[in-house]
Amino acid sequence: MPFTSSDVRIEKLSKYLFNAPSWPTSLGIIIILGLIIDGASLRLGQQVQFLGTLAFTIPAIIAIILTKPYVELLGRTMTWNRSALLALACTVLGVIITLTGMVISIDLLSLYYSISLGFILGIRLLTLVAIADYRISHMILPALFQSITGVFLASFLFESSFVLLALTLQLVFGLGFVLLIWFIERPLYRLFNIRALDFLNSFLAHLTDGSKKMEDFFREIGEEVYVPQVSLFFRRNGEGALIFTVPNVHPGPLGEIGGGNLPKCLQSAFEEMVMVPHGAATHDFNLVSEDEIKKIITTMKGPVEDLMYQDRATMSERFCYGSVSILYQVLGNTLLIVSTRSPERTEDLDFNVGMTIMSEGHRAYPNIAFVDAHNCLTGDISNIQPATQSAMEYLNASAHAMDFGPSMPKYQLFMGFSHIKLPFTREQGFGDQGLQIMVTRVEEQTTAYVLFDGNNMWAGVREKIRDHVLCFVDDAEVMTTDSHVVNTVSGKNPVGMRIPPEEFLPYVEEGIKNALQNIAPAEVAGSTALVEKIVIFGSNRITQLASTLNTVLILIPPLSVAVLLLAFILSFLAYVIIV
Repeated sequence: MPFTSSDVRIEKLSKYLFNAPSWPTSLGIIIILGLIIDGASLRLGQQVQFLGTLAFTIPAIIAIILTKPYVELLGRTMTWNRSALLALACTVLGVIITLTGMVISIDLLSLYYSISLGFILGIRLLTLVAIADYRISHMILPALFQSITGVFLASFLFESSFVLLALTLQLVFGLGFVLLIWFIERPLYRLFNIRALDFLNSFLAHLTDGSKKMEDFFREIGEEVYVPQVSLFFRRNGEGALIFTVPNVHPGPLGEIGGGNLPKCLQSAFEEMVMVPHGAATHDFNLVSEDEIKKIITTMKGPVEDLMYQDRATMSERFCYGSVSILYQVLGNTLLIVSTRSPERTEDLDFNVGMTIMSEGHRAYPNIAFVDAHNCLTGDISNIQPATQSAMEYLNASAHAMDFGPSMPKYQLFMGFSHIKLPFTREQGFGDQGLQIMVTRVEEQTTAYVLFDGNNMWAGVREKIRDHVLCFVDDAEVMTTDSHVVNTVSGKNPVGMRIPPEEFLPYVEEGIKNALQNIAPAEVAGSTALVEKIVIFGSNRITQLASTLNTVLILIPPLSVAVLLLAFILSFLAYVIIV
């Protein structure tokens, strides 16, 4: 049974996210609801006329107007749409609870309206600490805007004891929801010293304004590791240079947080074109901060002066073992292996699988550039773990290249490359680096290495691209960088899912033709450098974090029911005592 990644469970949390409707829409519904309640209240007598407008519409409008400016005064983010939607949701809940009282008994109307105001306070407090500021002391006042206005205006409609009852229930429900918030935050705080709602604040801030505060949380749980960075440096006499580098860290977790935009960051640090395919790393090897990329850059630049260039290479060969297919080629003193399981699911390989392959290969070559082509997403997301059947297939396929590579004859190396900026967006599955292609020619055999800046490739798309590319070259493999800059919530936004391959195949053809025209005699130097003390999420941290978050989500419903049941019981007791 395949190992199921915790990323799947994190991805499922995205179903709780949605865009708030425009504030005029929410406001219109609030006004209409108020008028409907006004009409119903006319049948209850003179003492509760305009119940809808006074008890629901005006308090909601006051809350809409005041919440956004107050939250922003505290240095946090709040939109008019969110403010209006929150007021509308609370109004609807308040109407439901109050109408229940009107149906059961007109004499209980003040009690049920008081309960609705307490419930509104609790919901607003919980929502505001989740989306604006996790500090309860900062959010208690904006949480009170709607309910306190309701208490004041409804005091003109109900008996004198109403104000005391309503204020008492504000305290009861307020304390109940504070207790619920404490329960929600406790598990993450005990395990990781992270406040769950502060984490949620930072996540929403990233979605809305690109804030990178989430990196502070990841650094808290991160750990220092040492990972190899294998690079191929190509140079040509006055014809442009190329760096093909394989990082063994993961380009995630999302957006531009951590290493999410690793390919572009590495490209920005070099004048040469930089191709950054996916190495052996899962989400445990996400960088905690974009600043950690500087350590990779420094490591790559370190051995430049000592590189030993060669102009010899073997022809490329393809070999299959089980579900794994590899394209391998010896370039100078470096063995390049590009692996895939397509048309079967191709996902992240555990770091230890890649390290085993590289360590085994060092018996034949000083540098083993092992690439996970990451080019087939079938709908499920799972990692390749050590000792599994899939992992052994990767090992055996790679061992073939190590065994037969040294005996393969070497010839003059020719190389060409191209870089195509694609007219597609991150939301459509294409990262900032677009399409990069390297073509080698050895003894009249041409091999294309096609790299899309994206997070995996929809099942079947790799075959369509490769078949088209093979019209121009002798062999080819299609890769993705696994850049998570194309993902802000869901882990599923692969190349070819939103934009059919027929729309970008012309750009692939253009890139291949440009690279073929660009071919010139080349020299290549390999390098394996150790990136020291780079801070990543850490082993099993992402699994622990996902498990804790999912446990919290499971516990919230029963805890909420328990808190609300207690609050309702106390509400009836308060009514009996006060009224």
